[in-house]
Formats: sequence, C-alpha cells, structure tokens
Amino acid sequence: MQAMVLEAAGSPLRLTELPIPEPSPRQLRLSVLACGVCRTDLHIVDDELTEPKLPLVPGHEIVGRVEALGSEVKGFAIGDRVGVSWLGWTDGTCPYCRNGQENLCDSARFTGYQIDGGYASHTVADARYCFHLPESYSDAEAAPLLCAGLIGYRSLKMTGDAARLGIYGFGAAAHIVAQVARHQGREIFAFTRAGDTRAQDFARELGAAWAGGSDDMPPEQLDAAIIFAPVGALVPAALKASRKGGVVVCGGIHMSDIPSFPYEILWEERVLRSVANLTRADVREFLALAQAAGIKTTVVPMPLSEANEALARLRQGELTGAAVLIP
Repeated sequence: MQAMVLEAAGSPLRLTELPIPEPSPRQLRLSVLACGVCRTDLHIVDDELTEPKLPLVPGHEIVGRVEALGSEVKGFAIGDRVGVSWLGWTDGTCPYCRNGQENLCDSARFTGYQIDGGYASHTVADARYCFHLPESYSDAEAAPLLCAGLIGYRSLKMTGDAARLGIYGFGAAAHIVAQVARHQGREIFAFTRAGDTRAQDFARELGAAWAGGSDDMPPEQLDAAIIFAPVGALVPAALKASRKGGVVVCGGIHMSDIPSFPYEILWEERVLRSVANLTRADVREFLALAQAAGIKTTVVPMPLSEANEALARLRQGELTGAAVLIP
C-alpha cells in the first residue's frame, strides 16, 4: 500500500510502500477514500506534540470502505463506509472511562499519533471507534466532520447557551461550528489574523454578524468565545471581549504560552477552560446534528502524495476550509 510516513519529528513526510495490514480480532481494515488534514497533524509533524510513535502514518479524519473484518467485529459489513476519528482506543477501566470521560482516559491511544492513521491507501482501526457516516456527504466532505467538526462541537457545548459567540481563528473547525451555532440561533463574531480579509469574507458568507482582526474589539460584548488558533495571546484578548460571567474555551490540543494578564479581566466570574479530545458519544451526537442541520464543509481535495504541500498551506494559513487527501 501507499502511505505518507513521518520518520523523524520536524522532517517532511515520505511517500512509502508498506505491507497492507491485517486486522486483529476487533479491527476493521479499510480502503481509505479520503483523509482530512488537521492542525493536530501539523503539531505532530512540527514536534509540538512530542509523543508520536515513529515511524508514523499521520491522519485522523479518515473516511474508508470496510475491506476486511476481524473475527470479533459486530455491527459492520464488507463494503460499509465508515469514519475514524482521533480517539482510537481507551482502556475502559480507569476512573475517567468509568465516569463517562473517556476523552481523558489515562491510557488512551490516538489515531495518527500512537496508532497509524489515514495518510495512506489502507489502514486498520478498532471497530468500536469506527462510525457509519451519513450518505448525504461525499467522501471528501465527510472527512473534516471527524475532527474539525467534532472538536468544534465539543467546544460549542462548553459555551452553554451563549447567544453572542466569538470564534478566534477561522479555519476548518470554525467554518463548521459557525454553521452549527447559526442553526442554533446564535450570533457569530469572527476573529482572524489581522488583515485576512479572505477569511473574514468567508466568515460573513457563513452568517457571521461581524468579522475583524484578532486584535479588534467586537461591537458587542461576547457571551462566550472559542479559540481555535494555537496562539496563547488570544486568551487575554478573548477575556477582555467577554461579558461578566462569560466563558472562554480553548479548543486546540496545543497552544503557545499564554502571557500573563491582569486578574481583572478574569474576575466577575468569567471562566477559562480547555477542551481535550472527544468521546464516542460526541461523534454520534454530532454526525446526527450535522445531517439534521444541513452542515456543509468547504474542502480542498489534494492527492495523497501532496500531503507535505497540504501541511505547508495549513501552516501558512492559506486554506479556506479544510484540505483533504485522496489516495
């Protein structure tokens, strides 16, 4: 099979031929139809997430066709189209798993990080962490739902019933969560890199009431804000823009250091919190909601062999929507 392989942190991926894997008793073997390119992949390649298995096949927004079944697999058949996301395995026994917080499992393993992922023509995945996908989405359109959409959805849930929602960093996750928020009747305020008029126009097309630079103040105080950009300096900016009792949610897995800030912008019961990973319940809820709400994804399909170019374009902020690799 063909795969783009990370052999050392900080190095480009290399197109490699590998043996087609055989599924273990609880796994599916998938013929990969599409795999989204996520900022988490970039953090892994750039050595900002420092515990990958090496060599590694990245990618955790996988759309695939079931090609082989492990002996203990139930609920799937040859030919099914399924999705695989970031959470690839949990122990089911730690205090977090027993408390419905499998996203915080002490022993969790993640697709495209400790488990080979979808930057390949084939992959295997634990069937318990695979999901049937709505037929209303093409392969490429479905891929960003499997992380960008999911982490956005989990972040949005953390904002409660906030009516005025700020979104900092208007990329793959933001363009999906903005549609969900609009479907729920919320008002969107989009913050982009200063001068990024293309992203600001994109936000307005998706229903944002206002769009400006990340150093601008919105015309109204925010009830809540979600930060997708991995920039720690946005935390005090979002707190300043939030009303009393407002919530600021950090939606990324990695962020540069948060600078010190005066207590007064956190005081008055403002809340600062992070979101970590996702649960299988999040996946089921979000896929149903995406279909019901008519969520559309904006994708840039690229050949698998151009994975390095896709990551470079993501690194430079040159993508509108999400890059998706097609084997």
